[in-house]
Amino acid sequence: MTVRIPLRAAVVALGLCLCLGLGACSAPSEPPVSQDPAEEAPAEDAAAPAEDEGAHARGDRETQDAAPSLTGELRVEGSRLVGEDGRPVQLRGVSTHGLAWYPDYVNETLFKELRSDWGASVVRLAMYTEESGGYCTDGDRGRLEDLVAAGVEAAAEADLYAIVDWHVLAEGDPNAHLNEAKDFFGRMAERLGDRPNVIYEICNEPNGDTSWDDVRRYANEVIPVIREHAPGAVVIVGTPTWSQEVDKAAAEPLTFDNVMYALHFYAATHQQDLRDRLQTAVEAGLPVFVSEFGVCDASGSGAVDLASADAWVDLMDSLDVSFVCWNLSNKDESSALFKAGCAKTSGFEREDLSAEGQWLWEVLHGERE
Repeated sequence: MTVRIPLRAAVVALGLCLCLGLGACSAPSEPPVSQDPAEEAPAEDAAAPAEDEGAHARGDRETQDAAPSLTGELRVEGSRLVGEDGRPVQLRGVSTHGLAWYPDYVNETLFKELRSDWGASVVRLAMYTEESGGYCTDGDRGRLEDLVAAGVEAAAEADLYAIVDWHVLAEGDPNAHLNEAKDFFGRMAERLGDRPNVIYEICNEPNGDTSWDDVRRYANEVIPVIREHAPGAVVIVGTPTWSQEVDKAAAEPLTFDNVMYALHFYAATHQQDLRDRLQTAVEAGLPVFVSEFGVCDASGSGAVDLASADAWVDLMDSLDVSFVCWNLSNKDESSALFKAGCAKTSGFEREDLSAEGQWLWEVLHGERE
């Protein structure tokens, strides 16, 4: 008989292992998570709400322990995400990989573990628009929509917020599939509009020659479709250059309420210059949501840079910026949270986690210095 050691106890007892000797990957092949030019290229158990309605200290400030049951439907005030009571909320969690490739990680058991065992407060449901199996290419649209809806339901049962992510990547300009996006968000907002745990991310990573004017034009078409059925929902809008140019959004923001702007980083590639850009944008009043990041380079793989990743977390915590780590999969790459040889989709133990997975565990539990 194998004795299962609880993951938290094992991590605390054994510490962080930076072994990257992962086994062969049986996952399907797909493009990198992100493309980038060379340059641009003691915590409480979160299973139960805290006694003071979820308030807890991070550094020298207090931020609510976010959960739909505690903080309700979120909104944006100034540069901050806040709960129904108006107090700041910082969401911290994880993203799936492409739903068409790794659908089995969308399950209620895993999502409940993310909340009660990991201490996450949000899960992002990444649905690629192009690539193999993409919604706008050869994917089964009905199945993908059902999977997104199932993910939102599983997140609600686990007391997690859920981000519905229209994962623009290969096409660069989200306007390439504007009509499909409006159709998708119209149906999904009608289907999910009464759920207070849903956030909509309408264009993952605009890139190539796509300008902020292009993104604004797209957002001005898509956001009203969502608002018809979910008038108060928070919407995240990607920014140019793989969601790095938040300065462009800060100079000319959208006119809608409850909108946030995405910044993405991969810690080994994006360092102090992009951290400075984030800080400047937030201090200028822009509500920024880091809806995707990793501890490796911008390809989604390669060596990890935990010192840079720690610096990013320190900054995001100081600014109350919410963040989501990429990704829930066993793909043979550094940004996968689970080792390539791990076939589980729930019930994870310490030895199942990649270096990034172990790092994220410590971050979510406040165990990194």
